Amino acid sequence: MEAMRPVPRTLLRDRAYEAIRDAIVAGEIEPGAVVRDAELAERLGLSRAPVREAFSRLVDEGLLESKPQSYTRVTPLVAADVRDAAAVVGAMHELVTRVAVPRLAAAHLTAMRAANERFAAAVRAGDVEAALRADDELHDVLVRVSGNRAAAATVARYTPLIRRLERQRFGEGGSCRSAGLHERLIETCAAGDVDGAVLVTAEIWRGLEELAD
Repeated sequence: MEAMRPVPRTLLRDRAYEAIRDAIVAGEIEPGAVVRDAELAERLGLSRAPVREAFSRLVDEGLLESKPQSYTRVTPLVAADVRDAAAVVGAMHELVTRVAVPRLAAAHLTAMRAANERFAAAVRAGDVEAALRADDELHDVLVRVSGNRAAAATVARYTPLIRRLERQRFGEGGSCRSAGLHERLIETCAAGDVDGAVLVTAEIWRGLEELAD
């Protein structure tokens, strides 16, 4: 039997970051709530060090705010911050769409259609979590095919700010974005219509900017 290897510190940090980020975005840790490294470390089964590193990253990304020697807490939902994030994420999606469309293969289009079917089914069922997950999967096809790692990193960094507001609004009785917009996006991609796909992408993300209002 091979000796077990220690789990790399970076993996523990990432595990803490993803768990805390997801809890904030889902509203399990509410805006304004004070978070403590010792408490979350115990809940996650980790030491305090990776949780502190996760806190630092989440502060940098705008989901936490910290006052040294005083508190670390979840940031409030600020409409201007969400609009700014949606504008940046939308611009990145327009960029990757322009690059990706000429590179799309049949398998990519099939994956996008399947994701949109899951999205539409989740919307009908009122399953916001599944709808947003399917939405991410659809758009991630274009991000991956573009090969633009800087754009992918920017999208990953700022999308949680937007998702937090989306979940709150949908929980208040709002509705998810229309699967029809996704269908238009897929159709333009399948036709190799770069400009058309970029225009639909802009419309999708403009709607998210308006959601903040």
